[in-house]
Amino acid sequence: MSARQARIVHISIERNWREVYDFAAKPENMALWASGLGSGLEADGENWVAHGPLGSVRVKFAPENDFGVMDHIVTMASGLEVHNALRVVPNGDGAEVMFTLLRLPDVSEEQFEADFRWVLKDLNTLKKRLET
Repeated sequence: MSARQARIVHISIERNWREVYDFAAKPENMALWASGLGSGLEADGENWVAHGPLGSVRVKFAPENDFGVMDHIVTMASGLEVHNALRVVPNGDGAEVMFTLLRLPDVSEEQFEADFRWVLKDLNTLKKRLET
């Protein structure tokens, strides 16, 4: 299998990186800014379940850490596992938030662009929530 096409979706947030991480990494807060997760996440053992635009999905998050890593694996109803690399890094008094968007098999260029815009919209929602 060859490497998939990837795009980095990035935004700067004028708030301490740790505060950004502490808010954004809580599964309970993700529905406040990550629209793909629908109405929110429900705890299910060590994992979480979301019911949203993608149907019901299982989500496994990276453990809390001091590096700003918020990676999570989303398992679709079909069994497809999607690794989502999400990072918060310090930048002076603010933070950089970066999501690596991988183009999944059978996703058109148009849909990949739409996915990029969707993630950017969600990151902008996070920015607005944390800067106001």
